[in-house]
Amino acid sequence: MGDDVSSSGPITLPDGRPVPRFRGDERAMLESWLEYHRATLALKCAGLDDAQVRLASAEPSALTLLGLVQHLAEVERNWFQRIVAGRDVPPVFDDVTGFALDPARGIDEALAAWHREIARGQELTEGLPLDGTGLITDGPMAGVEVSLRWVLIHLIEEYARHNGHADLLRERIDGVTGS
Repeated sequence: MGDDVSSSGPITLPDGRPVPRFRGDERAMLESWLEYHRATLALKCAGLDDAQVRLASAEPSALTLLGLVQHLAEVERNWFQRIVAGRDVPPVFDDVTGFALDPARGIDEALAAWHREIARGQELTEGLPLDGTGLITDGPMAGVEVSLRWVLIHLIEEYARHNGHADLLRERIDGVTGS
């Protein structure tokens, strides 16, 4: 298993998530950790209906699984399209943070948008060096150049933090726990 694959392909957990690489080049390892965390978010939403993904965990928080999926679609767009690729693109949803819920938007639509943003980000960064830079154009860090390496590490952190939230939300919804 020198390449983190078995005879039948990449190693996966019993729940279907890909196991992050144990060794290899830096980019492959970073991308595999990001893919693992993306798969974890999808797992936290699996099998739930639109009403369930709209349930907040505990007052006063209004955080929901649907809001997290929307937020992470916005995060993907912001870091890969706006910052790394330097594109001027509108928000994915009406609320730039993604947390606001639209009564007409369900989990299937939000997941589809999230998957499109992931795919677009992968297209835009394919072949870019880890030391390649993008420019943060707004907020408190406006004008700061960041490397693709920094962006990948930041997204791993962002997903890991929000997957902790997703764990608590899912447990509140139907008692399902686990990583």
